[in-house]
Amino acid sequence: MTAFDIVDEEAILSGRATDAYFDRTETTLRHAGKNPHVVAEVTADQFPDGGFELLAGLKDAAHLLEGHAVDVDAVPEGRLFDGGPVMRIEGPYLEFGRLETSLLGFLSHASGIATAALETRRAAPDSQVLSFGARHVHPSMAAMVERSALLGGFDGFSHVAAGDVLGREAGGTMPHALLIAFGRGNQEQAWLAFDEAVDEDVPRIALCDTYSDEKDEVVRAVEALGDRLSGVRLDTTSSRRGDFRHICREVRWELEARGKDDVDIFVSGGLGPADLRRLRDVVDGFGVGGYVSNADPVDFALDIVEIEGEPAAKRGKLSGVKEVYRTADGGHHVGLRGREAPADAESLLEPLLRDGELVAEDAFDLDSAAERAVEDAALTGFGTATQE
Repeated sequence: MTAFDIVDEEAILSGRATDAYFDRTETTLRHAGKNPHVVAEVTADQFPDGGFELLAGLKDAAHLLEGHAVDVDAVPEGRLFDGGPVMRIEGPYLEFGRLETSLLGFLSHASGIATAALETRRAAPDSQVLSFGARHVHPSMAAMVERSALLGGFDGFSHVAAGDVLGREAGGTMPHALLIAFGRGNQEQAWLAFDEAVDEDVPRIALCDTYSDEKDEVVRAVEALGDRLSGVRLDTTSSRRGDFRHICREVRWELEARGKDDVDIFVSGGLGPADLRRLRDVVDGFGVGGYVSNADPVDFALDIVEIEGEPAAKRGKLSGVKEVYRTADGGHHVGLRGREAPADAESLLEPLLRDGELVAEDAFDLDSAAERAVEDAALTGFGTATQE
């Protein structure tokens, strides 16, 4: 019995973190003396349909398969895909069969979050966008959420322990609880205490909507902190906002009227891509939470497509080993391995493991993956009004 309901790393690596029917499959195959050489593919859709999604979670998936006698090819993290395999595994089935549950979980959940992050990023490409969604998920998943948000192009995140895992510093200033702790009408005391207590390298961004009108609290924050005020944040709940765009414009007006053109406006609280598009010209940055952290996982499946060198697949799935391609016009194409590729096409599947040994160490560089995501989004039109 543990204090928290968390499946630990040992259980995942050993294959204990699996569905029961894989236990029974393994028992049955060993009893029958069968361990066929197979090719299996991870796919979400069989054919392209224009609904691109962003691949994430590959680092965890690779480390899960590492040390097993399999060859693995995969689409690199940060590439958009639309039908066909994102991963191909070749080897004796019993080397990886019981790992399927964890493998799909690693890829499905992270890819769903990264896709939502990229959609959000594309909605406000010139604004600062931070991930505020860790509070909506089990804390054991916080680092995955924040990494996936960064992969989708976010500029930063809020979760401290996730930062420890990722080797990056979390960001954030103050919650409503701080203002409430000082009491109604004492917002200035809270802002000034924060300014006195917190390290100089933390920006002085005052939360300005706790008790009174946003414009009123912004003006008070300007008067209290003067030139030390670097920004204000509005986190008013949607039920109390009214016309949020108009409120932000009023705040901008009052700042400029006082010569505070350099004070940034940040907004948060239940925002999604449509909100960012509507507000991006009147604010400087956004904190986005549940839209990204609560995104639906991508519905990946793992299917055997070849057994002992012969095409094989269950009903509804395409047999035979496949390749996937990106053409210069942004198109995504699926074809059988060994057949002629489309003209001017780039093959997306790249070697990841050979006989269980990682051969693509640089494949997990987060900054490179984020750059690939932005480039692929521009090429494919992902996140545009037409694509949506």
